[in-house]
Amino acid sequence: MVTKCAPDETWISQADYAKKLRPLLPAEAFLPDPGKKWILLINIAILMLGWGIASHLDQWSWYFLWIYLPLSFIMGNSIIILLFSTHDLMHSSAIKSPFWRQLISLLGLTMLWTPPTFWKAVHHREHHGNTNSLSDPDRNYLCEQPDNWGKWIQNVFVPSANVHPIGLIIGMSSAWGVHTFRNLSSVLLFNHGLTEYPVVSFTVSPRDRRAIALELLVMIGLHLSVIAYLGFDPIKLLLGYFLPIWIGYAGAIFYIYTNHMLCRMTDVNDPLINSLSIRVPRIFDVLHLNFSYHTEHHIFPGMNSDYYPMVQELLKTHYPDRFNLLDAQKTWQLMLQTPRYYKDENTFTDWSGTQTVPCPLSTDQS
Repeated sequence: MVTKCAPDETWISQADYAKKLRPLLPAEAFLPDPGKKWILLINIAILMLGWGIASHLDQWSWYFLWIYLPLSFIMGNSIIILLFSTHDLMHSSAIKSPFWRQLISLLGLTMLWTPPTFWKAVHHREHHGNTNSLSDPDRNYLCEQPDNWGKWIQNVFVPSANVHPIGLIIGMSSAWGVHTFRNLSSVLLFNHGLTEYPVVSFTVSPRDRRAIALELLVMIGLHLSVIAYLGFDPIKLLLGYFLPIWIGYAGAIFYIYTNHMLCRMTDVNDPLINSLSIRVPRIFDVLHLNFSYHTEHHIFPGMNSDYYPMVQELLKTHYPDRFNLLDAQKTWQLMLQTPRYYKDENTFTDWSGTQTVPCPLSTDQS
């Protein structure tokens, strides 16, 4: 059993932060932002344009194929934006119609292989309700959890003091898929809350399970349609399908790794302790809808993300000694200097349990 490392420390709940800070923010910060759905649809259009151009790559001379590479990167960035814009839309009420909300969410998450009904369960209910606690499916594995393929993959793919560079490179482009498969297969194949290969096993209702299966079948059909449209041609598929997916997954997982994996576990959902915000160049905040402001998001999940910088300034003013805010480069360095399993709430350890390192965010907040 994990025990609290600092028993005298006082946790503050997400609700208490929100109660204190909300009166200090403008009312429009909490209004739905319909513009997010247009961002989502524009990036779907970018992908479709990219596939349209890729369908003609067999007519290009081989020495001109490199010209398509910038478009592969743009498409990869669109996959990142699709995840983050859908994430924002599903937290808000910007789309009133349940049918259109579900359809647009399905389109936004298709490239991520994440059925929206499943996303509501794993992200909204399980992650936000139990952030970085023993019940959070998005936390690090515990050292004491049984060794299995899910735990082993974290050891091989996730940034840590023990990861091999080749494993890390492979993991950047595939860890999102592994994370989704791990939780999705547990729900669809078993759904009894006892599977050991996810970090935390959870269940969904029979109705949601059927909806998840149906949405996944639609996603499979959409992916197969793209592959067929590209004529099963290896070059078209590499440049127009696989490379954008790898780039998109790598960009998304970079943010996701930093969200909580360096943080302490908490019994109470205290976002300033169990979450981390990072500083990135302004262009990335503009492109990626302020996803770097992750602590702010956990305090106000349904808030218009345009106002997260305002929340950050309030956190610096009212909670300067609690707020985890680091440069992205510093965060990455710390991840590569620490092992990636929890020995207890405030201590990281390695696969064998022999190397122990205190959580760096307990003392290093620069």
